Amino acid sequence: MIPVIIFAAIFFIVGLLMKVFRKSTYLGADNKIKPAGLIRPALALLITIVLIAINPIDVERIDAGYVGIKVSNIGDNKGVGKTEYVTGWVFYNAWISRIYEFPIHQQHIDYEETDIVTRGGFRATIKPSFNYSINPGDVADMFSNLRVDVKAMEQGWLKNAIVGSVNDVANRYTVDSIFNHREEFESAIVKECNKRVSQWFNVSQLRTNIVPPKEISESIIAKTRAIQEVQVAENQRQVAVAEAERKIAEARGDSAQAVIQAAGRAEAIRKEQLSLTPLYIDYIKVQKWSGQVPTTVAGGGSGLLIQLPGTKDK
Repeated sequence: MIPVIIFAAIFFIVGLLMKVFRKSTYLGADNKIKPAGLIRPALALLITIVLIAINPIDVERIDAGYVGIKVSNIGDNKGVGKTEYVTGWVFYNAWISRIYEFPIHQQHIDYEETDIVTRGGFRATIKPSFNYSINPGDVADMFSNLRVDVKAMEQGWLKNAIVGSVNDVANRYTVDSIFNHREEFESAIVKECNKRVSQWFNVSQLRTNIVPPKEISESIIAKTRAIQEVQVAENQRQVAVAEAERKIAEARGDSAQAVIQAAGRAEAIRKEQLSLTPLYIDYIKVQKWSGQVPTTVAGGGSGLLIQLPGTKDK
């Protein structure tokens, strides 16, 4: 819509200058159309198209959530002292000015893998990802110092600040300490990053996605496995101790029960022995006698022979 309005405005100005809109241009004295009168509108249209093609006036819209600055490309300071904030639709001369847009809402970045050196000289691989936002009131100052658009800034100055912060903080931690205290490690990096970039940016939610070298990974795994084995052995020892204590308790209980039972039996026997008087013994014999007397009574040396059934005299 805006280019159409610009075209119409330029054509109108050219037409006024060339008297395209005067009636006498098309009609003669007899009120008839003059063939030559049609040449002037066509020429005005051609001039308008040429002016549009080479016209330095351009238009750009600054979207919501962005800060726009118009930078002068002329002058001794190359726009450093002639930077102004712009919003909405902006008309400018493309020959002497440029428009830059910078987002002021949260932006997410994933950088490619790069190597860092940890404390002790071990190398590790990181693939940092994080969010950042630009301080709205510092956009002009940032551009005056960096002189690049937002994409170049992300892959240049900001990337160097992030990777440099990761390297410097990693130099304070050993490899296994990084993985044992990852949250603390990444929080320290965010703090260091913001110390370096807070003039223009705010960094948050940084993740290093750090990967240790193969030999360190194997060492960490072996150490973790050893710790787990020690814990398993300790658990087994505690189970064995508990089982032994249980058996000892059971044995003590069985022994105590046996002692009690033996003591009870001994006491019963003792009491029975105390109660076995001659008179009581005779009483027991009488109780157990069936009432029959022996049918055969023979003394020693009597020579009595008893023939058992089924035997014959020989």
